[in-house]
Amino acid sequence: MKGYHLKESVFVIGGCRSGKSSHALKLAEQIYGNQKIFIATCQPHDEEMKKRVARHQKERDPSWKTLESPVLVPQTIITNSHKENVILVDCLTLWVSNLMLEEKDMDEISEHIQRLTQSIQKAQCPVILVSNEVGTGIVPENRLARYFRDAAGFVNQKVADCCDKVVWMVAGIPVKIK
Repeated sequence: MKGYHLKESVFVIGGCRSGKSSHALKLAEQIYGNQKIFIATCQPHDEEMKKRVARHQKERDPSWKTLESPVLVPQTIITNSHKENVILVDCLTLWVSNLMLEEKDMDEISEHIQRLTQSIQKAQCPVILVSNEVGTGIVPENRLARYFRDAAGFVNQKVADCCDKVVWMVAGIPVKIK
């Protein structure tokens, strides 16, 4: 479906290693034009994560411009959506983790989530967002893990609600939810 250029938002969610990032990249590659922004939320602090980032970068062709935005995702979307053909954000669970590392409480995180959903709705180009589903496992035994699960679940709900399409990835298979 090369040449696709509707302004719509797509939320790709699933478990770890479910194929989320690959599927989101495939969707983005179908959009007409070569002005593509990849908003990276990862802050690689160790060698293993640096290798993951390098592997993901090799998956993208040279037409992609990468912007590292560990916290200011909404602002980065708004600033760039008027001049790009597509924006791909990978991933929202790392974004939540980064907000938590800045010692944001749930009220502050909720404000960031509201700004994110507003930026998705106001974007002038398609926006594709990736996130991990973290709520299908057991209830974590420690407070910090429960806080992360709750904050990630809240952002996933709000983003799924505001996006035009939602895709659940299972074992590399996309399942349309919305």
